[in-house]
Amino acid sequence: MKKVILSITAVLCAVTMNAQGVPDDTMNPLITAMPSLSIAPDARAAGLGDLGVATEADFNSQYWNPAKYAYMYSKGGITANYTPWLRKLVSDIDLAYLAGFYNFGDLGGGIGASFTYFSMGDVQLTDGSGMTPITVRPNEWALDLSYFRKLHEYVSMSVAVRFLYSDLNNGVNTSTTGGTEMHPAWTMAADLGIYYRQPFELPSGTSHLAIGLTIKNLGGKMAYATDGSSNFIPASLNIGAGYEIPINKYNFLTVNVEANKMMVPSRLSKYTTGFDANDPTTWRASQQEYSDWTSARGWFQSFDDAPGGSKEEFQEVRWGAGIEYSYNKQFFARMGYSYENYYKGNRNYLTFGAGFHLSIVALDVSYCVGLASSNPLDQTMRFTLGFDLAGIKDLVDNRKK
Repeated sequence: MKKVILSITAVLCAVTMNAQGVPDDTMNPLITAMPSLSIAPDARAAGLGDLGVATEADFNSQYWNPAKYAYMYSKGGITANYTPWLRKLVSDIDLAYLAGFYNFGDLGGGIGASFTYFSMGDVQLTDGSGMTPITVRPNEWALDLSYFRKLHEYVSMSVAVRFLYSDLNNGVNTSTTGGTEMHPAWTMAADLGIYYRQPFELPSGTSHLAIGLTIKNLGGKMAYATDGSSNFIPASLNIGAGYEIPINKYNFLTVNVEANKMMVPSRLSKYTTGFDANDPTTWRASQQEYSDWTSARGWFQSFDDAPGGSKEEFQEVRWGAGIEYSYNKQFFARMGYSYENYYKGNRNYLTFGAGFHLSIVALDVSYCVGLASSNPLDQTMRFTLGFDLAGIKDLVDNRKK
């Protein structure tokens, strides 16, 4: 049973390991529990190459950097996002994401919240005899709450807490020989975000420089099995920058770049017992040793544990770049590129997106084109629908007059 469930997890978090004939001992991806936390949930960010730490504030800033909400043009809003996931592989894996925020003002700051639900579709298991089929529907979900506040005219900060829950077998255990049983796992995590946004006057209008930094999913490990094994959640350090250029009064062009470093220790690590740099057979941590590493140790160790040294650590950085054109802040066209090193997952793809925003409603859609051969992310689409609560209130008030 354990092997079956772990194989499900491997497909989801390492969707990505297109080995393509490369020897296994050269591959060292970072595999975590709850990989759904690393999936960009909204169409705008997806259209820009899966980045959003330093983009202009929008309804989905809760996922990327809640500190951006302090610069949101609206006092409050809600958004719904839907992603049919890995459609090239299966037809029933979906990601749903709901988010909302309310800004009390410059002095009081504001709050944001979100709910993520990831369904892994129907999975067929068998009972202990190996004869009776059992259908389970593995799923993961997360609920979080954030507080954001302006610290300065150009700087804001946020903190967030998150509850994580993962159920990979719906309580079904197929072993009748006293083997390891599986059960749902849960933990708590926290985020920290900083956002800097400063205007500059140009002959064509006001431009904006933005810089963002987040540390996400700092929390406990998740244990699915009764054998004492545990897995790290996808903690990460994310740094981004963006620059908005006014072409004229109605046309704007924004360029964004971002780097993401997973704060998760490698399974092939130079901190394994008996590590010998010249003997690759000593590089892999046993399940017990990997489970014994604490969360805090894993965060710090992740910056200096790769057997390949600083070169391999640099390979663990995922890069993204995106460009967005907007007309009158109502019509949007986007394009982006996401790069991950071949030996760390090889998720390389182009993204395209479009958006239509009015005073009350915002609609965005994105499309992914995989660049690596047999990339399961190819043809992935995302859909976002957002509502400006202040705009709805104004509309209602006007109708009452």
